[in-house]
Amino acid sequence: MRQILLWPIHSWVWLDAARRASNLLRFAETEAEGGRDLVRAAELTPDPQLRTLFLFHARDEQRHAELFRRHGSLLHQALSGSCRSGNRADWLAPGERGLDDLRIEELEAGPLLAFLHLSEKSAAADFASYRDVLERDPSTRAVFDQVLRDEVYHMNYTLAQLVRVSPQRHRVLLWRARLSRLWKGYLRLALALAGVISGLLLTILYFTLLPPFSYLAKRAARKEPTGWLPVSPQRNASLDREY
Repeated sequence: MRQILLWPIHSWVWLDAARRASNLLRFAETEAEGGRDLVRAAELTPDPQLRTLFLFHARDEQRHAELFRRHGSLLHQALSGSCRSGNRADWLAPGERGLDDLRIEELEAGPLLAFLHLSEKSAAADFASYRDVLERDPSTRAVFDQVLRDEVYHMNYTLAQLVRVSPQRHRVLLWRARLSRLWKGYLRLALALAGVISGLLLTILYFTLLPPFSYLAKRAARKEPTGWLPVSPQRNASLDREY
């Protein structure tokens, strides 16, 4: 249902070639950052099974980063100079959030796995939507196909491991992670709307307040005499004092 409702928005976002290239390069940065965080999580966990899975997960994230970066760079190079700057619309096509600025050192295995599961589940849904609207760009669609297979696996293994390490509390941890993601999503939406509203207000002020000031400045300038003006004797005194 969510994918159906967002289909027109995703179609608009991915229709523009400049936005496609920009979004893919942004996804590459997020995937690479998530891979580094997973390596750090593997270093900190005392669970050998989780350590192995986190390292495999980090390897997949690095591969995704290379795929997105390579294809995004190709799309960017194919654009003309005038087409390379466009509205990125990041908040309309978020992609994967990685670990979303979580403090890895302060998280236990359960909360970390709960957040990872929801992040991978959301990313899988979003990437599937992006793939479905890219019928006219088979090469970009193929990139999402490759990444999506790994995202589904990551979504499944994180849930299985969450149930293993927290059999009694895994549902509570999932709800806490959902609430945390909802709060952060609200903050991102609020910041995006604040940017739009502030831009609109500045535009209105520009066209309503600046013209009167410009008119008054030009009117005052017309009253000023042109050319050199004689200096009064008081101001043309000796220069041997400060004032």
